[in-house]
Amino acid sequence: MGTDFPTPEQIPPQHQPRQPGREHEMTPRPESRGRRYRAAGKLEGKVALVTGGDSGIGRAVAVLFAKEGADVAISYLEEEEDAQETRRLVESEGRRCVTLAGDVGDPAFCRRLVEETLGLGRLDCVVNNAAEQHPADRPEDISPEQLERTFRTNIFSYFYVTQAALPHMKEGSTVINTTSITAYRGSAHLLDYASTKGAIVAFTRSLAEMVLDRGIRVNGVAPGPIWTPLIPASFSADEVSEFGGSVPMRRPGQPDEVAPCYVFLASDDSSYMAGQVLHPNGGVVING
Repeated sequence: MGTDFPTPEQIPPQHQPRQPGREHEMTPRPESRGRRYRAAGKLEGKVALVTGGDSGIGRAVAVLFAKEGADVAISYLEEEEDAQETRRLVESEGRRCVTLAGDVGDPAFCRRLVEETLGLGRLDCVVNNAAEQHPADRPEDISPEQLERTFRTNIFSYFYVTQAALPHMKEGSTVINTTSITAYRGSAHLLDYASTKGAIVAFTRSLAEMVLDRGIRVNGVAPGPIWTPLIPASFSADEVSEFGGSVPMRRPGQPDEVAPCYVFLASDDSSYMAGQVLHPNGGVVING
């Protein structure tokens, strides 16, 4: 489709035996460094917090925010090598980067994360992005422990981080929530994950109404099949080798193709938008 991004035929079978996955172990590596991006100072002097910022979409967002002039704090669970690479990329743009390891499903960690971010001087944008997924063929295969864990990471953390951040955010600040195409289409193998992503859409719309009188805008992004560490960490090697082939563009998207949505929503370019969701998904038409 006019790019040199990999097609499913160019992605070899691969699997990682743990979640979260590691970007440095993927073949080919995701495009998440913003090498084609042209910045315009849209976030100059601002500070952003990105959960799950060590790799994939989170890394690409952190890098583009830095290119646009923002200092960035990122959270990650335990992927130290990936997190330090993100830090290096942000700092190579002349911006500061705070990295903090911990579980966003823990409200105490989320409060600490916000406190560490404030060490950069302010907080202008929260990107709730961390997520996990665990495929299951039948509803009966989803244990209570898995159900609670998926909800705690994917939606409870959005509440925890936002609750901790809002008292420090001023008029003109933004919150951007990562949902998913599965919130609109469903997923036969990701029942609990898709359910959390649907909850994120409702969270985004409701929170937008709650805080608009403070001058804070809340929006979301619903990516389609994007080549991130979550994919080889979730699916079999054969499934990974076919990933993204079912969308109209017939390839997985790259984090660099998603991250500009976050720049738009974090900047004044989207000043008349609140409670909305953008859909970088390879050409799938979504209503809602």
